Amino acid sequence: MIDLNEIITLFAGVSFIIYGINSFLSQKMVLEFKRWGLEKKRKIIAVSQFICGVLLCLGLISKTILFISSSFLVIMMLTAVYVRIKIKDNISEILPAMSYLLIGLLILKDSLKIFY
Repeated sequence: MIDLNEIITLFAGVSFIIYGINSFLSQKMVLEFKRWGLEKKRKIIAVSQFICGVLLCLGLISKTILFISSSFLVIMMLTAVYVRIKIKDNISEILPAMSYLLIGLLILKDSLKIFY
């Protein structure tokens, strides 16, 4: 039976796979990356998002992969929150990144079971 941590991990993984694909294909995302001042890094960020999503899903069968991918997710979301604060986004624009940061921290906490 799937537990809540697995549901959260699967949700985050699928979300990041979709977000990574959208970062490549969506004109709206191209404009967002420009607004964030990251237009030259869009493709590498999109690949990173996609890989993180795939690894989060694979983390459902390996706590080591879950630890690596959730650490990566937390780093990406800390950076996202920082960028949004730096460009003076309003709180409603920062909340999704903060939410994924919290989700990443929950997944990371779950992944730490490999150490005990």
